Formats: sequence, C-alpha cells, structure tokens
Amino acid sequence: MSITTRTLRYPTGSESKPLDVYTPARPGGPCVLLWHGMGPDERDVLAPLAREIAGLGPTVLVPDWRADQPDEGRAHLTDTLRFVRDQARDFTDDSERIVLAGWSAGAGAALGVALHPELFDGWRPAAVVGIAGGYLRPARTTGVPPLHALDRAVAPVPVRLVHGTADTVIPWQSSRELHEALLAHGWDSQLSEPATDHAGVLGCTYDRATARCVPASDAPVRDLGRATARIVADVARSAGRG
Repeated sequence: MSITTRTLRYPTGSESKPLDVYTPARPGGPCVLLWHGMGPDERDVLAPLAREIAGLGPTVLVPDWRADQPDEGRAHLTDTLRFVRDQARDFTDDSERIVLAGWSAGAGAALGVALHPELFDGWRPAAVVGIAGGYLRPARTTGVPPLHALDRAVAPVPVRLVHGTADTVIPWQSSRELHEALLAHGWDSQLSEPATDHAGVLGCTYDRATARCVPASDAPVRDLGRATARIVADVARSAGRG
C-alpha cells in the first residue's frame, strides 16, 4: 500500500515541534498516536514501525517530544494529544477513535492517559498499545506508575502489550506483570513476547556508534516490526466498534 508522509508542527508552550503523519492510500480508518521513548526528539526511530502500521490501514501520527525537560516531557506529550484530538478530522473520517501507542517510556505514558481521564477532560483512547514499556515507573503523562493506578474506578479499554524476551533495557517481566494485573482487574489485555530485544520489537537494531535505534537490515528483524504493526493495526480496527 502506498503511504504518504508529511510533517506538521504542533504547538507547545511558546514553540512548536514536528509531528509526522503517515497516511495510507485509502484513509478513513482510526488514528494511531505513537510516542517514542525517552531519547530526545526521536520520532525518526519509529518511522519503520509507523509505515508498517499505516500500510495496514490506520493513519499514524508520530511527534517529537523531550523527556529531558523539567516536567519530564509531560507538556509535550499532552500537547500532542490535544493537537491530534483537535485535528483528527483533518487526518481521517474516523475521528472518534484514537488509539494511543508508545514504545519504552512512551508506553507507560499512553497507558497513563487511559487510567487518568480526569487529567484529559474525561477523554479516553479507544485502545492502548504498550511496546517494551516499564509500568512500575511514573508515567510521563501523569506522574503515577500505571501498575499503581489499576484500582482506580475507570472503564477498561483494550490493551495490547509487546515486549521482547531478550530486552536488557526494560525487563520483559514488566509487561507480563502488567498483563496479569490488567486481566485480574477485568481489562481486555493481550501480551506478545517475541524473542528479541528493545529495538527488535520495532523492526530496528541499536547502533552503538550513534546511540540510536536504526532500521534493521536483517529480514527476520524487520518481520518482528511487522508483527508489532499488525498488533497495533488490529486493535485500532476493532476498538470502539459496536
């Protein structure tokens, strides 16, 4: 499927920051807001995954944000969410369904929004996808560890988790613990545990020379990224129906 990519800017404080929009040839499905991890302004790291997701139908939006700010990135993240909610009709006909997805620090940030709707005008995502996340750490959007917030009286949304069993950055047990806790609280949760590392779940490898994740050259690693993309696209298509 042909993918169109364009870069917009979202307002945040006294500045604006870039946000890439990946649009499939036939837009009209749900939007996926995809947050990168704590490396500053690393939206390019998620480009391979974003293209794969968009190739399966959803429109994908990937902003830059910075965890090295005094608020640890909260304003950037919440401002991207506000921008996408306000502008969703410009990206897709299905503007009522927005899926939040995130990798690494972005994963906990995404789940935090679903657990604390009072911080976001009562708004809820249609679903959440956490990729290689740590959920005992304070979410960058709320300041509360998601695993400590599951007793809150909020309506469940579908949650999909992906975590490589060879991850040495964030132990894979983090996602398994969250998955089991979500099920115990009546949430619709599914967990995928591919045999790969922190970068491999994106279809990437870690380049020590640049200290960044880069697109993988090996087909098996790229296939892992495609598998993650299918998980995101599948829950985006199904969430909020009926």
